[in-house]
Amino acid sequence: MKVSCLQENLSKGLGIVGRAVSPRSTLPVLGNVLLATDEGRLKLSATNLEVGINCWIGAKVEEDGAITVPARTFIDLVNALPTERVDMELIVRTQTLNLRAGRSEANIKGIDAQEFPIVPVSDGEGGISIEAEALRTAIQQTAFAAATDESRPILTGVYAKFEESTLTLAAADGYRLSVRTIPLPQPVPDPFSIIVPARALTELGRISGEQEEPIVVTVTPTRNQVLFQLTNTVLVSQLIDGNFPDYKQIIPQDRNTHTVIDTATLLKACKTALIFARDAAHITRIHVKPGSDLSPGHVVVSATSAETGDDVSELDANVEGEEIEVAFNVKYMIDVLSVIDTPQVALDTTMSSSPGVLRPVGDVDFIHVIMPMHLGR
Repeated sequence: MKVSCLQENLSKGLGIVGRAVSPRSTLPVLGNVLLATDEGRLKLSATNLEVGINCWIGAKVEEDGAITVPARTFIDLVNALPTERVDMELIVRTQTLNLRAGRSEANIKGIDAQEFPIVPVSDGEGGISIEAEALRTAIQQTAFAAATDESRPILTGVYAKFEESTLTLAAADGYRLSVRTIPLPQPVPDPFSIIVPARALTELGRISGEQEEPIVVTVTPTRNQVLFQLTNTVLVSQLIDGNFPDYKQIIPQDRNTHTVIDTATLLKACKTALIFARDAAHITRIHVKPGSDLSPGHVVVSATSAETGDDVSELDANVEGEEIEVAFNVKYMIDVLSVIDTPQVALDTTMSSSPGVLRPVGDVDFIHVIMPMHLGR
């Protein structure tokens, strides 16, 4: 293999695939990144066997070939090289990659590319196109609510339902539920659903940050993998097998109190409450008080710590219904308020022992349910 490319492009490509490298695998080759020539371009690949990423960058190919090199060493080296052309040549006999850039030269010992797992690529056939910005938003508003505890693997994934002209993403961890629906440019002939690891979708959201063209989603015929095709990148993820809980049963249908409040103001109050709530299991009280003809309603956000003190924030709000006091995990409140992009948010409550429902005002396609915490007196 003999290939040349710009340091800037190589560094950017490694930044995309590098997060898929397995840092603590028993297979040494999974700690490596694959470099392979591919139809006049340089393909970079990395995988941890759950998520794999292929990325293609422009290059001048003189001789075809492939090699895997330790990811951490290679990434650090490339980032330290001068921002000019990088010449790479594989010494096949010793499986060593020689790099030259400007007056710098380095040799990295690698592992034969034949030992690297195949990371599938997509031809786009039979795929479903999704607007990149809409998918990024949907991921941002749901993936954070997935469980990180592996004891219930199904909840570490995001449920994705393709139905007619919509895609619905839903994630839950037993304490909260986040659901987002986005339109599809073309109707889906046959509705289907899959469960994608939240980590994979979070990574997709990260690497698609500059993507403007639609993202093409393809599920393999064996229905055990999903491929996301970007302009010069393909992310492949294993799917989680099993049945996702019926999340619609979790969403309360009734409400006794409907509160509309400024999103940024409530978020700031919750961040202040966290300073004290973190010493008290993140418990934060939210006391909703209806107003009168002459005064607006109020929302009082408070947190108390026996060790550090207490905090109270009183906020104006439009309140319809009964007075109520309910306690939530303030970290969960901060998580959801941080991904709501409308100026106002609505909080629907029934009683202190029932879940609260948050919705962006003016956006009917996002809903978040948060379980209450015990309200000690």
